Amino acid sequence: MAADDAPLRNLWYMAGFSARLVPGNLKHQVLLGEPVVFGRGKDGKAFALRDICPHRGVPFSAGKMMADGTVECAYHGWRFGTDGICKMIPSLIEGQDFDPGRIRARAYPVREQDGLIWIYMAAEGQENRAPRSEPPKVPIPNPKPRWSISQTFGCPIDHAVIGLMDPAHAPYVHGRWWWRVKQKLKTKAYGPLPAGFVMKRHAPTKPAYRALGADVTTEITFELPSTRFEIVKGTLFGRQADVVGLTVCTPIDAETTQVTQIQYWPAWLGFLKPFFMLIGGTFLGDDRRMVELQREGLKFNPRLMLIQDADQPAIWYHRVKKAWAESVATGAPFTNPVEERTLRWRS
Repeated sequence: MAADDAPLRNLWYMAGFSARLVPGNLKHQVLLGEPVVFGRGKDGKAFALRDICPHRGVPFSAGKMMADGTVECAYHGWRFGTDGICKMIPSLIEGQDFDPGRIRARAYPVREQDGLIWIYMAAEGQENRAPRSEPPKVPIPNPKPRWSISQTFGCPIDHAVIGLMDPAHAPYVHGRWWWRVKQKLKTKAYGPLPAGFVMKRHAPTKPAYRALGADVTTEITFELPSTRFEIVKGTLFGRQADVVGLTVCTPIDAETTQVTQIQYWPAWLGFLKPFFMLIGGTFLGDDRRMVELQREGLKFNPRLMLIQDADQPAIWYHRVKKAWAESVATGAPFTNPVEERTLRWRS
């Protein structure tokens, strides 16, 4: 993989759902090409270790959680704390001068919030530094995932991200007899965010938004590495009705990306769930099939092009990604290259 195509480091990636990390169990995942094991310590907090025992290379996930909160390797019973420090080597006998605490497995910073588990993937050589930031937070009170779907895209993270932020593909990729997308001239104001950009708040044109009242507005944000929020605000039955859609792309390896969509809303808006259950996965599946079709053409390494204004979000993504990678490599402060701009396109 070329350096420009590699997933960014020193950022938080969404690794899974809190409810699916059961106490006492160890869960293996591959993230950014690295084997990771997730679990819950004796204190109930989530943790993540490199899923390779430094003794003989057996995955920790083949072992088990012990009553004292350590992870026991299945090969020789070496035990490691959730901080990655070796706590015990059963084969040692009295008088052998060896400190197990000298041995460490890589431990990753982990955060749990909004019903999700986030993992910080540091750059090589910077693993022991404190995270540069904190994971993104869902901008509504007491957020709880109400609906979610996750699909595996057979493409690098860049193509997954760009496909999902593309403002001009809907009539061709998502149009159906029951979901017609009539092309219209779109004019949207954009501006920079700390690590990305925002389509500023506006009145949406799709009829489905009217379920949240006549005064509904939406704002769409994107920040590195792949966090997209759509924050919809409306007034229904005299009450504030806020719905937040979160989409994240988590690279598994160089050619595979997990794309997850999660919807948050207040409990009293529960009537929305059947709608998402009925058609939510359809649209994500459309995007997955398109990037996998795109993969057939990319096998021949064609030269791709991006145009103004419809492809400007993709252009910004590449520029912001490059600026972040340079900041990580050099230690210089990150400077967002995005500026205020109004984009116009037809879709």
